[in-house]
Amino acid sequence: MSEDMQQDSMECATQAPEKYNTEKDITTHIKKESDKKYNPVWHCIVGRNFCSYVTYETKDFICFYLDQVANLLFKSG
Repeated sequence: MSEDMQQDSMECATQAPEKYNTEKDITTHIKKESDKKYNPVWHCIVGRNFCSYVTYETKDFICFYLDQVANLLFKSG
């Protein structure tokens, strides 16, 4: 991802837990914001313990931790 997109994604993921209580709602919020800002189709996974093997579009992938919660966001389709 570009630096701007990375920054936007991390800001969105940081603000989401302030608005929502469950990982499901946090994930939905991040996905919808990404679709709105950067065109569909974005996929988002948020959690403390998960594995992934994904296919994504070039330069449209980020994985980062906020505290002990992993955030995976990628574009596919």
